[in-house]
Amino acid sequence: MNCIVTAGPTFEPLDEVRRLTNFSTGRLGTELANFLAARGHKVVLLIGEMATHHGERMAQRVEVFFTTADLRAKMKSFSGKKVDAIFHAAAVSDYAFGKIFATDESGKMAELKGAKKIFTQRGKLIVELVPTPKILAELRGWFPKTKIVGWKFEAEGKRADAIAAGRKQIADNRTDLCVVNGPVYGEGFGLISHDSKEAHLASPPVLFDMLEKLTRKS
Repeated sequence: MNCIVTAGPTFEPLDEVRRLTNFSTGRLGTELANFLAARGHKVVLLIGEMATHHGERMAQRVEVFFTTADLRAKMKSFSGKKVDAIFHAAAVSDYAFGKIFATDESGKMAELKGAKKIFTQRGKLIVELVPTPKILAELRGWFPKTKIVGWKFEAEGKRADAIAAGRKQIADNRTDLCVVNGPVYGEGFGLISHDSKEAHLASPPVLFDMLEKLTRKS
């Protein structure tokens, strides 16, 4: 198969020195890419610049992404090419920065615009957070015949809520599979298919093996 695996976090810059990101290490996506490459598949690994996992990268092609927009552009660049499976495990930032306000000399809040340097401000900053576009929602349009696997990391609620969120992700984005994990799900991984079948997989190697089998099917 020709595969694309995304791993690690995106980030959104506040200014030249500060940024918004998350705690994704990139380990799971990197290990999945290694597994697929070891099985003889051609793998492109798109890995976040801020990924803290620095283990071996066996993918035949490795590209680093930065912001959500950068990852989106890199993924879209493969549209029109033969891609059999996409494993979108990257932790895309939920928010980017919108309007930014700072206290002026009189103590009043004023919006910072244009070339004003945010990092030179010494007063209170109020920053608007705006949702980032969901890359997963665009993949089916770019890759109409590709098997697409999304991830759903849930930190609040119950396991049933996480499973329901995974099913909704498949329905909303027309993907083929969803891997559910995180504190709500607990140990291991839930794997949900587009026909709502659910399986529990106890470890990453077992998950990787199942993902390969399901995405190789015609």
